[in-house]
Amino acid sequence: MSSVAVLTPESFAEHRSGLKDQEIAGCVPEDEAYIPTYLEAFPPLPEKGAPGEKAGEPASAWGSKIRPIKASVITQVFHVPLEERRYKDNSQFGEGEEAKVCLDIMQRTGAHIELSLAKDQGLSIMVTGKLDSVMKARKEIVARLQTQASATVAIPKEHHRFVIGKNGEKLQELELKTATKIAIPRPDDPSANIRITGTKEGIEKARHEILLISAEQDKRAVERLSLEKAFHPFIAGAHNRLVQELSQETGARISIPPPSLPKDEIVITGEKEAVALALSRIRAIYDDKKRKTTTISVEVKKSQHKYIIGPKGNTLQEILEATGVSVEMPPLDSGSETIILRGEPDKLGPALTQVYAKAKSVMVVEVTAPAWLHRFIIGKKGQNIGRITQQLPRVHIEFTDGEERISLEGPTEEVEQAQAQIQEIIKDLLVRMDYTEVIIDQRFHRHLIGKNGANINRIKEQYKVSVRIPQDSERSGLVRIEGDPKGVQLARRELIEMVQRMENERTKDLIVEQKFHRTIIGQKGEKIKEVRDKFPEVIINFPDPAQKSDIVQLRGPKNEVEKCAKFLQKIIADLIENSFSLSVPIFKQFHKNIIGKGGANIKKIREETNTKIDLPTENSNSEMIVITGKKSNCEAARDRILAIQRELANIKETEVTIPAKLHNSLIGSKGCLVRSIMEDCGGVHIHFPSEGSGSDKVTIRGPAGEVEKAKKQLLQLAEEKQVNNFTAELQAKPEYHKFLIGRGGANIRRVRDRTGARIIFPSPDDTEQELITIVGKEEAVRQAQKELESLVKNLDDVVEDSMAVDVRHHRHFVCRRGQVLRELAEEYGGVAVSFPRTGANSQRVTLKGAKDCVEAAKKRIQEIIEDLESQVSVEVAIPQRYHRAIMGPKGCRIQHITREHEVQIKFPERDDSSAGQDAPPQENGEVSPEAEFVPRKCDIISIAGRAEKCELAKAALLALVPITEDVEVSYELHRYIIGQKGSGIRKMMEEYEVNIWVPQPEKQLDVIKVTGLVANVERAKQGLLERVKELQAEQEDRALRSFKVTMSVDPKFHPKIIGRKGAVISQIRKDHDVSIQFPDKGDEQQDLIVISGYERNVEEAREAIQQLVAELQEMVSQDVHLDPRTHARIIGARGKAIRKLMEEFKVDIRFPQPGSDEPDKVTVTGLPETVDNAIDHLLNLEEEYMLSVTETETLAAYMKPPSRYGGGGGAGGVDDSSGGPAKGFVVRDAPWNAAGNKAPDMSSAEDFPTFGTGVAPKQASAWGPKKF
Repeated sequence: MSSVAVLTPESFAEHRSGLKDQEIAGCVPEDEAYIPTYLEAFPPLPEKGAPGEKAGEPASAWGSKIRPIKASVITQVFHVPLEERRYKDNSQFGEGEEAKVCLDIMQRTGAHIELSLAKDQGLSIMVTGKLDSVMKARKEIVARLQTQASATVAIPKEHHRFVIGKNGEKLQELELKTATKIAIPRPDDPSANIRITGTKEGIEKARHEILLISAEQDKRAVERLSLEKAFHPFIAGAHNRLVQELSQETGARISIPPPSLPKDEIVITGEKEAVALALSRIRAIYDDKKRKTTTISVEVKKSQHKYIIGPKGNTLQEILEATGVSVEMPPLDSGSETIILRGEPDKLGPALTQVYAKAKSVMVVEVTAPAWLHRFIIGKKGQNIGRITQQLPRVHIEFTDGEERISLEGPTEEVEQAQAQIQEIIKDLLVRMDYTEVIIDQRFHRHLIGKNGANINRIKEQYKVSVRIPQDSERSGLVRIEGDPKGVQLARRELIEMVQRMENERTKDLIVEQKFHRTIIGQKGEKIKEVRDKFPEVIINFPDPAQKSDIVQLRGPKNEVEKCAKFLQKIIADLIENSFSLSVPIFKQFHKNIIGKGGANIKKIREETNTKIDLPTENSNSEMIVITGKKSNCEAARDRILAIQRELANIKETEVTIPAKLHNSLIGSKGCLVRSIMEDCGGVHIHFPSEGSGSDKVTIRGPAGEVEKAKKQLLQLAEEKQVNNFTAELQAKPEYHKFLIGRGGANIRRVRDRTGARIIFPSPDDTEQELITIVGKEEAVRQAQKELESLVKNLDDVVEDSMAVDVRHHRHFVCRRGQVLRELAEEYGGVAVSFPRTGANSQRVTLKGAKDCVEAAKKRIQEIIEDLESQVSVEVAIPQRYHRAIMGPKGCRIQHITREHEVQIKFPERDDSSAGQDAPPQENGEVSPEAEFVPRKCDIISIAGRAEKCELAKAALLALVPITEDVEVSYELHRYIIGQKGSGIRKMMEEYEVNIWVPQPEKQLDVIKVTGLVANVERAKQGLLERVKELQAEQEDRALRSFKVTMSVDPKFHPKIIGRKGAVISQIRKDHDVSIQFPDKGDEQQDLIVISGYERNVEEAREAIQQLVAELQEMVSQDVHLDPRTHARIIGARGKAIRKLMEEFKVDIRFPQPGSDEPDKVTVTGLPETVDNAIDHLLNLEEEYMLSVTETETLAAYMKPPSRYGGGGGAGGVDDSSGGPAKGFVVRDAPWNAAGNKAPDMSSAEDFPTFGTGVAPKQASAWGPKKF
């Protein structure tokens, strides 16, 4: 179907007026509005299907029964007995493997799992979530937490497919339902055994279900009957009724392949007796039809075949039903036109007649029409073609996109009528319409369209044409213009002119620093507007500030763009020239003199030097004055400001020459050194040149005596730095650096101590890795350099040496991939240590490297051997349940002990068999007297190392054994210590690294247990007791704050006490730190106000409210009548004027609500004298505004345009439609227009009675409804 374009209203009106004045039968005349019928406007809801309706029709959406909504989240609970639990370690329930497994399952399935331990040590599991998630989670839990068993069940091989189900759905469902794994042998496997793996309960359920499926299939039978395809329609019957009746009678399921499927096999399934009965009945039908039927063949045009077949083959079924003859059609994709009729000889004649009638019942006609006219033929929103299809609903009209033909299909008579009407429309359109095509480069298309289609819409409206511009995706430059011939030519000419202008257009990018963009644009875009007005044909685009781009784009005619670019460059040059900045340090006490009285001095300097001068704020510590403008002007302004300072004080300025390389050391860290000199010398200013300038000049400015003092101190400090800042450099291989530094920095420290020089080694990021820098006094640097050069020279002399190491110690050096040897090489200048191969039984160890390094390495190896030989093994017994706590997170505590004491610690294997036994109670690290601790193998921790270090490590381990202490805390404070959702107690446990146990609320105990390391427990106890003190203080404070006072105040004063948006009452609450409660609307005592807080504050707040009430009682209300036409002006925009007036006179002014009985009554409330003054002022305003109102109304009487609907004065004709009220929505054949009925009278109180009494509208504010 072609795409439908939309005609403009004007062109469509012309098209309608050009058609012949003839009415199509059954259509509404074009000059009258179509009035729909009542049933068309308000179609009835479909009724519930009657018993006689066809089964194929869809049921009404309204008639279907609403099914209840099922909950999307379900919960299942199941139990795992102790003997079937896979993990039975109950020592730390909720932290073992079971919890990890459940966490993993929750993450994978999305279900929520809760574990609990029953009294019999069985596991209760609650799974919550969506049905699918719960079933998957249950299956995984059973597989991973419950011990698995397996069993086999044997069923016939042919029943296996019924257990699997379609696409394996039945098998998956069975596995989820029983929480088992069911393995079915492959089809090529001769075994018939199905293996089931899972829990005992699940296996029994799965075995039962599989045997049920097999038993059900044992009762069924399947028969396949091959009959000629041509006789299938006789067995199925018309609309499959015969086969359905057969299925119902026999109870068997009969499957006949559809005509489109080239299969002749009929499948019968069901109970054995039912299948046998159905088989005999089908054979009987087949034998009968085979004997009685004959065939005839006829030739029918291929194009007419679809009408014989009918929609979904219904026509063929109708012929079969009416005559008992089967019509065999050739496939639609074949070229054959032969149709075969099969049936009894006396029925073939009537069937043939029906076939020919159906073939000729529909005709197809093609009407030629230019493709560009198609959318005009269709009309706006399909109006033209809609008239034809409404009149001739059985005619199908098809427009083919890009082809000059229209296809009409339907009953012969109706097609001819539609053809005549369409040809008439085409003829008329060809007379009145024209089109043209113009090639326009695709890059200009968006400019032709304009912003939001502004350009193209203007052309369409101006020339009454339709312009089609292709989409960017079409990559086409062909623009098509259709419409009135004259308008088409004018639109074409304008489009070509626009393109020519754009071809002359160019784009130029200017690089402008982003900091100048806002200045060029100006406040509210005023400056850039001037530029755009000067160059109206140039479009200037600034980048978005967020892009941080410096590119400003100019687009327009070539010459104009160049002129605009030069103009902008001139502006930018001026801005750059005027953006020079200078900072001048001026003593803070002279800033006010530089500003002058009323800013006179600073203003004069700004105007005369044409600069911008910014002074620091009064509360700022900065003394810098910043001058911005042209360089020469800034310098002139600086000189004038410095001159003022010199006049006010004996200010002197001097320059000192100090080498630039010393500047940073003189300034000091964050300016500490230079700041100390400035403070010591009466606040002089010392200015160093900017870094990288290369200047040696340092400026000192201040009082004459202080400047000399600062100069002397600065030069003295520079001399010291010069003496102590002598540097020398030395080259040494990077691998020697560690040896030069020595273990723990011992070697380099010795050199520093002897010479006093500072030695700096390169960092890993430095490019010069061989460069060592020596800094200090010259003599010290020379001495350190000499010592280091001597060391480096010795390192360059490579020697080879050997030593004897007992074979039993070799493993210590080479284990862990030679870690000890690597450490020796790094520490001793890359010395290479070689141990004999394993099994060589040799004690000779070879060392190769610098002589000093080799000697130092030999010494270190000897120390290690002595350590190994003096090693002892110490055992410490600590109950296994504390081992994890001793190790710490990721073993950090044990690693710290091994590093600190140079020992090796080995923990025993876990003894899971003893996990269930009750451990003897232990408190505060001591065994209770009634149950003495007996060490087991799994409790013994081994420590290996030097004897004294092993003892220290043992003490450190014992110190890590957690203890438990009780802290006395009142039961009432427990919930405050726990905090919201446990946040308080969690914070304390993290802060003190302890475990805090609070007893259950129902026990009401006054004890809290703290478990952890001794030091941590002590800190936690102190923290807990401090928290208790805080809570007790809060309780006391809360008791003091709970003092309450109730006072009676007339409800009419409540709004005034509350104030606008609660301003007054909020201020009272804030001033006196109290809570003030007003009565709710439904309360019996509407006059009571409750004040709560500290007693003193409450009394003060009550006095403040009483004072406010006393003032309100003195107030009076007075009405004044003001013309309603002046109300809006008195109120002002958003009530601004009236609020100002109320604040000025200290009164409250209320205007009447729209629709009030007294629209001119205004109420003024306040003190008597202020009310009188406010009323006088309001009357003056009314008098003033009434003059303006009268003048406006007089002018409006002469200038008011004639009414759109009323006849109005004037010389024009009167529109008949304006004589009465609008008709509204009108329908034909409405129920109230039927005989004996009449439309209800909505103004009648009898037909439309009111409910209750009328309620007066609520008084509204003059500024509209309140906003809450």
